[in-house]
Amino acid sequence: MPKSPDQKLKILYLIKLFTEETDEQHTVTMSEIIDYLASKGISAERKSIYRDLDALDVMGYEIINRREAPSGYYLASRDFELAELKLLVDAVQSSKFITEKKSMLLIKKIEKLTSHHEGRKLQVQVYVANRVKTDNESILYSIDYIHEAIAANHKIEFQYGEWTVERKLVPRNGGAVYTVDPIMLMWDDENYYLVAYDKKSDIIKHFRVDKMLSVNVSSDKRSMNVIMNNFDPAAYAREHFGMFSGEEKTVSVRFPNKLIGVVIDRFGKNVSIKPAGGKDGDFFTARLKVKVSDQFFGWIAGLRGRAVIEGPDEVRDDYVRFIEDIRSTLEPAASQADKQ
Repeated sequence: MPKSPDQKLKILYLIKLFTEETDEQHTVTMSEIIDYLASKGISAERKSIYRDLDALDVMGYEIINRREAPSGYYLASRDFELAELKLLVDAVQSSKFITEKKSMLLIKKIEKLTSHHEGRKLQVQVYVANRVKTDNESILYSIDYIHEAIAANHKIEFQYGEWTVERKLVPRNGGAVYTVDPIMLMWDDENYYLVAYDKKSDIIKHFRVDKMLSVNVSSDKRSMNVIMNNFDPAAYAREHFGMFSGEEKTVSVRFPNKLIGVVIDRFGKNVSIKPAGGKDGDFFTARLKVKVSDQFFGWIAGLRGRAVIEGPDEVRDDYVRFIEDIRSTLEPAASQADKQ
């Protein structure tokens, strides 16, 4: 009996069957395997299928024939467990820098890493619509260019956008082109940032990737220097609250002991602390190396008086002005309410 022209595709169809249709709770019998191949125009006997399954095992496809219910053959090992795929879906759908359209496309691709049956379980947790998402469809290409520049040790060029009241992202500084030495990409507060060395200013800066426009890899090599070589990503993330810049200072702040978890979560276990006395010795002082900014003051204020800046004096004074400025914006509204 002459073989079908599709006979050479038999083992590929077997891979497709086991990867798409089987898992620990969904198996196929030998009869179902034969019927499936027949539907593809391929005739097969049990002995030849056993040989194919042995070949797949050699190639790393662990196909098990289970005797207990649900009995049958299924693919037992995959590159990703279902829990890992759920984690990837969560990361994609919660990422503000990925557009809603691209999020849905990525999640569809993630579903293909497991069986159809388990893929439907991933759909249960998909809530992309109405989340805060960027409109910059080119962001994934921008990320690719940044990685390419770092790998090739080249500078990167781009325009940097800002929002208008019309809710349009337009290039700032008249469309000026920024040229920097990319160091790394950093994730902070659901946003993606490029951390780079600006040779003109001789400082490390960061840029929101979703606001970077017309990204290109420069033909110029990066100027690797002492600043870049000594860059500490963890310290940089700790010191920049919400990735806003300010003057770097070491600030002493007193906290009640019950807030030690808050401090460690923000600054790590190696943060410098010492007992600060108080009633029952329930306070400690932490020496925090931070970029002093409104965002840092906002974090302190958010602790509602339970955190007290002890020094330096100029930082205490700036914090007092920060609070007074906020209060002054509320007083006119309060006075107007009293008149009514």
